Amino acid sequence: MLKKISLLFLTLIIIAIAYLTLWPVPIDPVAWNAPKNPGYTGKFTPNMKLAGLKTLSIGDHHGPEDVAGRVENGEMIIYTSTQSGDIIRINPRTNQHKTVANTGGVALGLQFAPNGQLIIADAHKGLLSMDDNGTITVLTDKTDSGSPLLYADEMGIAKDGRIYFSDASTKFGAKASGSTLAGSLLELMEHGKTGRMLVYDPADKTTKTLLDNLSFPNGVAMCPDDVCFLFAETGTYEIKRHWLKGPQAGSTDVIIDNLPGFPDNINKGQDGGKDGRYWIGLTSPRSEALDNLSTKPFLRKIVQRLPAALRPKAVNYGFIFAIDMNGKVLAQYQDPSGAYPLATGATEPGDGWLYIGSLSARELGRMDIRGEF
Repeated sequence: MLKKISLLFLTLIIIAIAYLTLWPVPIDPVAWNAPKNPGYTGKFTPNMKLAGLKTLSIGDHHGPEDVAGRVENGEMIIYTSTQSGDIIRINPRTNQHKTVANTGGVALGLQFAPNGQLIIADAHKGLLSMDDNGTITVLTDKTDSGSPLLYADEMGIAKDGRIYFSDASTKFGAKASGSTLAGSLLELMEHGKTGRMLVYDPADKTTKTLLDNLSFPNGVAMCPDDVCFLFAETGTYEIKRHWLKGPQAGSTDVIIDNLPGFPDNINKGQDGGKDGRYWIGLTSPRSEALDNLSTKPFLRKIVQRLPAALRPKAVNYGFIFAIDMNGKVLAQYQDPSGAYPLATGATEPGDGWLYIGSLSARELGRMDIRGEF
């Protein structure tokens, strides 16, 4: 009997080892050297300034990823995207909301174009526009070469109408992966740098690739006078700047590196100064396990075979900060409790409030920043 039990135990061990080393997984991890995490120190010393957010109702929806605002009939009106694809219109003065459109996918980035159209980066559908009647139009769902957009994420819109936007992964599409979060986790675990930055020109309806070989490019915002745009490269913990005009046109540089969390959205603030103001969200603190495994692709495959609860995952920790176009930190707000979960970024539409997006919250957060700058 003891021999049978021992044999059964040995068989189970062999099966477990075979599963952890041989079972197919969707990722093919690439080795890289994650920088040593400085943690929340120095210019990012912890505080509680993001705690106790005010909120606005979005009904039964969740995941108000991004926010765009404009004045309608003399008062500020807020629009937010949701994981259901619904676009929600909110009157922040009365806290009343209504659904004005549905993209049929998962709406992420939002921004009003110079022509008044609301531009939407939809992780399933591509780059869309919405008119004042709520009619949705697909602007582009593939590049000029025919490469499909699998994870349209965020955008910055130039004064001439060109839309610079991120396609976060060309391998782990948000729809095929089951959710935007699942797709992002696969891309970050593999670190295959399949993301890219593109530009859509409404004049000739072309969609061209500007940059590729990026590790989950995310938030995008235009620089003053459209001389450049800033974008977050989530997988490398960096904020980068790509030059469109001047002697550096065509080049890309890093303005902040080694962030203590995963950078998400970037939204241009109201400051009209020479170097502007940009709001960035760190959706989650960095994963020590993921960093430690950066040079060990074989072990990352083993980790991917573990139950989802045992793999690295996003952690609730509220963090948004503002920089200028050169990366100087102007302000930072934190809530270590993460009471408002998985904050993606912040939008400053000009009514004195800062609206805080989220991957999973069931309300839209906001805080009064009058007198802060």
